[in-house]
Amino acid sequence: MKKVVVIGGGHGQSTILRGIKKIPDIEISAIVTVADDGGSTGRLRKHYQIPAMGDIRNVLSALCDEESLLEKLMSYRFEGDEEVDVEGHSLGNLILTAVTQMTGSFAEAIEMLTNELHVKGHILPSSLEIISLYALMDDDAIVKGEVNIPSFNHHIQSVFYDHDVAAYDKAVQAILDADMIIYGIGSVYTSILPNIIITGIRNALAQSKATKVYFANCMTQNNETFDYDLKDHIDALEKHGAPIDLVIRHKDLIPEEILERYTAENSIEVKYKRKISQPVYAYELLDFSRQLVRHDPEKIEKVVIDLLQRGV
Repeated sequence: MKKVVVIGGGHGQSTILRGIKKIPDIEISAIVTVADDGGSTGRLRKHYQIPAMGDIRNVLSALCDEESLLEKLMSYRFEGDEEVDVEGHSLGNLILTAVTQMTGSFAEAIEMLTNELHVKGHILPSSLEIISLYALMDDDAIVKGEVNIPSFNHHIQSVFYDHDVAAYDKAVQAILDADMIIYGIGSVYTSILPNIIITGIRNALAQSKATKVYFANCMTQNNETFDYDLKDHIDALEKHGAPIDLVIRHKDLIPEEILERYTAENSIEVKYKRKISQPVYAYELLDFSRQLVRHDPEKIEKVVIDLLQRGV
């Protein structure tokens, strides 16, 4: 049985997990950022003084039985007047908060829900601390908060925490035991790197014998990575301590009308323009069915199966 670890956060990590959860003979561990401080997650984190659970909830939904009522409930979001306490909250976040209050332990709450939802794999926060992400910009300005960082129209030099954050020991062990480590699709600075910059995680990645695979973004992000090519993304990861052995990128031809829509929102296609030191494998990865550029979980599944069969 091969042990596969997926490191990240946000919808990109969940997309990868939805793709690979049906692959036989693998054991999945998802290492998830807890630095989110916006929306429902931020409100609950501030009020109850617990780690951010929004990305954990997304991963629970991605890895549980897709036919279950609980999977649908975990993603349900309340609507209503702003004065209503539950307005804007997802039911999954409220459930995670409630179980954390019941057990007195965020880690135990995740394990309990993992069992109840028949999750395939292990869901591991990168830390059990309540942490805030900081970014140092190219003009030496410092921005606090994951939700605030993408709103500044400056290049990011680095992201960091204001103290030495303790890694969750089970996340560290999963990295050390892994055969393959995947850095998830998504925001480099606010989804992947919040995990990597934790000292225990970074050290474990340096020690790990696993093959480290980067699934590259197909589109840049406004402000955060607007003019980045593939090498810029890789350089940002490596600068912060993420070793990369090989890179997976898309070879799909993105329809021009879709590219134009993204350009209007300051997002462009990530190009492979400059030589990088790692092998780069190109696959068809994308889905345009909603007139958006999205990774297709089934195509990701085929890629990971191919990599495992090659023994890379």
